[in-house]
Order: sequence, then C-alpha cells, then structure tokens
Amino acid sequence: MSETDPHIHVEQKVMQAGAAYRNLIASSLGRAPDAPDVVTAGCGLRVPYAMTSTRPESVTCLACREHAHREHLRYAEQVERLSRMPGAPVTGEQAAKAARWARELAKRFSSG
Repeated sequence: MSETDPHIHVEQKVMQAGAAYRNLIASSLGRAPDAPDVVTAGCGLRVPYAMTSTRPESVTCLACREHAHREHLRYAEQVERLSRMPGAPVTGEQAAKAARWARELAKRFSSG
C-alpha cells in the first residue's frame, strides 16, 4: 500500500462494494458489517477504503476503471443467463432491468 498514491480506486469485488450492498447485508442479518480499513482494489493494489468509490466519475485509477467496466458487463451477462434458467428467482423483465443498469454503469466506467 502506497501512502503517496493520489488515485481513487474501486474495490476488487465491485459488485459487493458500496452502501447499497452494505444495506442489503444489514437488512438481511440485522446488523451492518464494519467497513474495512484497507481493501484490495481492482488494479491489485491494497489501498485505504477511504480512497475507493463506486461512482465512475470519482474513480481516477485507469486499471480500476477497466476492472469495474469488465465486472459490470460480466454481472449483466450472469443476470441474463440466470433469468433464462428454469425456476429462475428473477423474471425476464427484472433481469433486463438489472442488466441495463449494469451496462450503463460499465459504460460510465469506460468513458472517463
């Protein structure tokens, strides 16, 4: 971990980062997990949690932006695949909405 790294990164586990995911865990378990002090970023560096963001416009590390772009596209594909399986827990419409959201975020991470 470099103390002089001026970049804003994304967490390596992009889809498990941010307030929305923490709120999901809190509502499921009845308590919120503590935010870590240091995380592994999408670029592979260990960085302070405070130097990460889920907002594409805030991320300045190019490798992290590319990582987040790929992860959101992968998530969109997984959701669509899951919705086509027999007994899927999501409808085609729900999957399409989630995939559209992920692809829009991926696009925001790719332009910057």
